[in-house]
Amino acid sequence: MESMSGKIIIVSAPSGCGKSTIINALFEKGDIDMRFSVSATSRAPREGEEHGVHYYFLTEDEFRRKIDTGDFVEYEEVYQGRFYGTLRSEIDRVINSGHNIVLDIDVKGAMNVKRIYGDRALSVFIMPPSIDELRTRLEKRATDAPEVIEERVGKAAYELTFAPEYDVTVVNDVLSEAIAEVHKVITDFLSK
Repeated sequence: MESMSGKIIIVSAPSGCGKSTIINALFEKGDIDMRFSVSATSRAPREGEEHGVHYYFLTEDEFRRKIDTGDFVEYEEVYQGRFYGTLRSEIDRVINSGHNIVLDIDVKGAMNVKRIYGDRALSVFIMPPSIDELRTRLEKRATDAPEVIEERVGKAAYELTFAPEYDVTVVNDVLSEAIAEVHKVITDFLSK
C-alpha cells in the first residue's frame, strides 16, 4: 500500500521576480493540497504573532544548538544573531500527515533541501525575463534606494547562476502565464 506522505515544493527567486505573488495565487486557486512551511527564527515575536503559526520562536542559543544537532534543513544568519531557518521536524510533520509543503527559500537552502529529500522534492526557480527588466521592476516599485536596487540586482545575477540546478525554471514575463506554468509543473509533479 502506498504511504500517504506528502511531497515538498521548493520555490526560489531573486527579489522582485514575483515569487510571493505566484505562490499566493496558487493558494487562492485552492486546488492543490499544500501547506506553507512555518520557519523558525531567533527574533522576538511581534504584536499578534503566535509561536507555531507565524514562526517557531527560538532564542539565539536554542537556534544555535539546533544548528549544531542538525535539526535544520536550511538556515541563514540574516545579520548578527538574527537567524531564520526551516526545521526538518516541520517538513516531516506536514508531509507525514499526508499534505504537501511549500518552502519559499533561497538558492543555497534549496540545494540543501533537494539534496536531503531527492525525488520527494520539486525545485522551481522563478526568474526575471532579464536582469535589466528586474532592475526596471525594482525601480518602478520605488521602495528602495538606488544603491539597494543595485545590491539586489547584483544578488539576483549571482542567484541566476543556480537556475540550471533546479528541476524547473519558469520565466516570469507575463504574470498570469507564469502562474499557470508553475501550477502545471506542481500538479504534474504531485500526480507522479
